[in-house]
Amino acid sequence: MIPLTTTMQINAISSGATGVLLIALAKPVAGIFGVTQTAPFIFTGAFLALFAALVFMISKGKPVNPGAVKFVILLDTLWVAASAVALIFLFPVISGLGSLLTAGVALWVAAMAYLQKKGLQAIAA
Repeated sequence: MIPLTTTMQINAISSGATGVLLIALAKPVAGIFGVTQTAPFIFTGAFLALFAALVFMISKGKPVNPGAVKFVILLDTLWVAASAVALIFLFPVISGLGSLLTAGVALWVAAMAYLQKKGLQAIAA
């Protein structure tokens, strides 16, 4: 089992890197998704960058605050649910590759939530 702090740091790094890429490459990413508007990608990138900073700070707590970890798990779970809703409503609007990428990220985030939950249970035991 991966230690909770390691999982959280992986979550922070992957979220932060995705956020920076969405901001820096908003126009090409919009093209991949088959749309022209870049604002949703920039806003999502900014959210992810802030989320990454929060997750990283929580991961550095000595000891890690279980309530804060539960909050991160909640945010990850909401991301997965929002992705599912977005896929339903945006399917006719975005490209197939955009839908595939959205689903792939949702699966990654679900894995992070699952591993964080297991890590939290391990430190509570």
